[in-house]
Amino acid sequence: MIEYPKPDDDEEQSDDCSCDGATGTSPTLYGDARAELRRRDFAKFLATVGGLTAVASLTAPLASTTQVFKRGYEGPVYSDGIHLVDGEGERITEGRLSEGEHMTVFPEPRPGIEDAPTLLVRYAESDYGSDIAEGFTVSGYAAFSKVCTHAGCMVSDREEDLVVCPCHFGKFNVLEGAAVSGGPPGRPLPQLPITVTSDGFLVATGDFEGPVGPGGG
Repeated sequence: MIEYPKPDDDEEQSDDCSCDGATGTSPTLYGDARAELRRRDFAKFLATVGGLTAVASLTAPLASTTQVFKRGYEGPVYSDGIHLVDGEGERITEGRLSEGEHMTVFPEPRPGIEDAPTLLVRYAESDYGSDIAEGFTVSGYAAFSKVCTHAGCMVSDREEDLVVCPCHFGKFNVLEGAAVSGGPPGRPLPQLPITVTSDGFLVATGDFEGPVGPGGG
């Protein structure tokens, strides 16, 4: 419980009052030296509460962007024919992204698996380097796990063609197969093999090529 500043006991019992009985004038809250000290104490209290509130407001969004991925399911995340969907559960069509755009997608929900954040990017085929897994891209699309291989935080920031983990600033180059280009991660983000169905939707053709999250390097 927050305790507000209180006067000393002898102050509460003091009869020293500057009231003017003839005029009916009441003493003000800050009418003497002791009241001035109490005002300063109260101002310090308000500053402390305000500071704590500000810190809480800043740490709340930070906690959300650096959330660590905890995987309880040990089976495959994707398999052949699993559709990629957006946060609303809508299947991703071939025309969803323009070149240079990124978005977060997920495997279409099915029994036994929770959401698995996946980074979907689209560039010109000629922009990709030799580190992109052969046969894993389609129509300029490439997909990677969005879980950092260092500590399991979400890779949620972007610097041009790099994606950046906000926890320890690991950087991955999506044009080079999400290879590590800075920071502490020891291996790339695992890539997901994808293709386009005859009716124009993006689907996986297998699971991620490596372990999701930290470890497995």
